[in-house]
Amino acid sequence: MILDVLGLVFSALGLACAAMVLIHAFRRSVGTGFMVLCIPCYILYYAFSQFEHGRKSLIIAGLVGGLTLAGATRAMSTERRVLELPVAR
Repeated sequence: MILDVLGLVFSALGLACAAMVLIHAFRRSVGTGFMVLCIPCYILYYAFSQFEHGRKSLIIAGLVGGLTLAGATRAMSTERRVLELPVAR
């Protein structure tokens, strides 16, 4: 239960930071925005190379850390549920 809540919190943090980067990319140009939206891992390239914000380091840390920790808590939660399943006889 607690892992599910933590996963949701980390997901919300990561998605909020990703939305900030995405909005910046669309303000720069529509083509750049669609590349950030549609090409896997391009958001990381854009965030490190072209994203300009006063709190750039915190936003990138929230993006990478939030989504990484969300995936890790989800994996731990799923593993725990699998180990608790009763064995059918």
